[in-house]
Amino acid sequence: MSRRPSHPVRLLASALAAGALLTTAACSDGGGSENASDTAAEQAGVARPDAAKQTPTGSPSAPAALTEAGAKAALLTEADLEGGWNQVQDADKWRDRLLVGKVDVAAFLTAKSSATDCQALLDALYDDGLLGDPSGPSALTGFEQGDSRLLEQVAGYDRAGLDARLKWLRTLPDTCDEFTATGSGGAERTVQVTEASVPDVGDARAGLRVSVQGNADGGPATLTLDVAAVRVDTSAVIVMGGGLEGGQTDSVAQAVRQGTERLKTVLDGGTPSPQPTTMD
Repeated sequence: MSRRPSHPVRLLASALAAGALLTTAACSDGGGSENASDTAAEQAGVARPDAAKQTPTGSPSAPAALTEAGAKAALLTEADLEGGWNQVQDADKWRDRLLVGKVDVAAFLTAKSSATDCQALLDALYDDGLLGDPSGPSALTGFEQGDSRLLEQVAGYDRAGLDARLKWLRTLPDTCDEFTATGSGGAERTVQVTEASVPDVGDARAGLRVSVQGNADGGPATLTLDVAAVRVDTSAVIVMGGGLEGGQTDSVAQAVRQGTERLKTVLDGGTPSPQPTTMD
């Protein structure tokens, strides 16, 4: 993978939950007499509680908004990953030339819009914009393991836009199944997009496996990326892992679990543990 400077990566925050206020109305008969239990309580000098003024206990509170410091604190560390991943300092400059190409529109005989979607996917993978532009703070980190790389982004988004983007990602295995992209030098690349499973964490999620067959360093090469995105309220965690040696399904799944847990901890006002809470 080649590197080149890029604009700041954009990215996301967590699930909104509020407790419902439960009220109990006293029953009355057709003549308007009070409920027997209520009458007995009043005769005993016990005032009936005003249900409308009661404060629910044990109700979950709304998560805090993601801050710049929170986005950075939510990022994965080497301790969260197994397999000898080493954290790097220049992950924001990672770019892979095999992702640069113009989608062959003529190949999409029945739906020209499909070519637009597939082009948008390639561009988003190259520019780290898989979920679009974040509307809140964002942070990014990366890890290396031999020739493989793992990239994680955490950012705050507009809720409606975030849900729409996740829905769009889920359509791509059908829309973009397999297509051809042409590089700047005229070399053709075959791109395949399939659905990938994502751990059942967060509020919503989407997963893809993208493979690009082309040429690198004068010979045939295949870039394989496992991609996962998880929404937590109005924030999100994105993890991409892989390289010329193949995908990183297990590492991406582990990173998603740990990354989501760290983000939830931050949004709940806590500080993520320096050691992972679960290791699979």
